Amino acid sequence: MGKRLSVTGFDWDAGNWPKCAKHGLSRIEVEEIFDGLPMVMADPHPAEPRMRAIGKTKSGRYVFLVFMIRVVNGRHLIRPISARYMHQKEITFYEQQHRKT
Repeated sequence: MGKRLSVTGFDWDAGNWPKCAKHGLSRIEVEEIFDGLPMVMADPHPAEPRMRAIGKTKSGRYVFLVFMIRVVNGRHLIRPISARYMHQKEITFYEQQHRKT
């Protein structure tokens, strides 16, 4: 099993926030998926180590997020790269995986 990382917050700025907001999500919605049971996996992007997360907001909306972990002043932060609401096929996959656990 891999090492567990302690993440202490989010790294938002004018560079990454517009890429998430353009799909209608709020910062709160993006952050909320980590309050639940997100599925996190490596992103096959070749240029840099990215991760993908899929999960639900407190209001029940399904979110797909691409992010990186950044170390800022010794703190590990989630830096969202892009976010959008999930397509039905992704929602079905997410729900099937959670029924198995």
